[in-house]
Amino acid sequence: MLHTCFLTAPGLHLACATPALRYDIAMAKLYFYYSAMNAGKTTTLLQSAHNYHERGMRTLILTPRLDDRHGAGTVKSRIGLSARGQMFGRDDDLEAIARGDVARHGALHCVLVDEAQFLSKRQVWQLTDIVDALNIPVLAYGLRTDFRGELFEGSQYLLAWADNLVEIKTICHSGRKATMVVRVDDNGRAITEGPQVEIGGNERYVSVSRAEFKQITAGEGRIELQQPMLPLGVPDDARTKDA
Repeated sequence: MLHTCFLTAPGLHLACATPALRYDIAMAKLYFYYSAMNAGKTTTLLQSAHNYHERGMRTLILTPRLDDRHGAGTVKSRIGLSARGQMFGRDDDLEAIARGDVARHGALHCVLVDEAQFLSKRQVWQLTDIVDALNIPVLAYGLRTDFRGELFEGSQYLLAWADNLVEIKTICHSGRKATMVVRVDDNGRAITEGPQVEIGGNERYVSVSRAEFKQITAGEGRIELQQPMLPLGVPDDARTKDA
């Protein structure tokens, strides 16, 4: 029997119109949201999880065990949002974790991965299995490159295998779009040697433009470690004038 199937919307649903076989299949995808440091990746992850839960849909947040800056298993953004996540190590099978979660708690509507640059090649493939075999969307968030301008293992294979690639943008202190990350010492000078993975926050890593990255890593400048932060919202004097 010949089945006639077509996409009802780009990448969203596959509808089959054969008389004896009428159904509408949601097509899960693997998404990779990448950026430089401090672009709001974790904030975006937590907002996405909230959107699912607000609609009565369950999610699983995965976070690497080596990133324990906010406490083991805690996913926290710079603006204060936080949630508990399922920790994993480099030897863990992420598809097995997802299957176990479904077996214990029932239907799972989305898997979200924080700090996805730390995934192994094998684990990125397991994320594709969650999408293809379990039909569960996976949203992975992470850095694209390290402090040397080279791809992380997880990012390399997410860029190769994800269905959708989304850049989350942020800015360099120069005003240009920041696409690179530098690791700096206490004097704001670039560090160009050392292990690829070194967990830290704003005090160790700075997002810069490609032009700034070239200059700083060549030893031709330094970065102010603690740049002044302005308050959010309308200044008090502006509100007084409007009143």
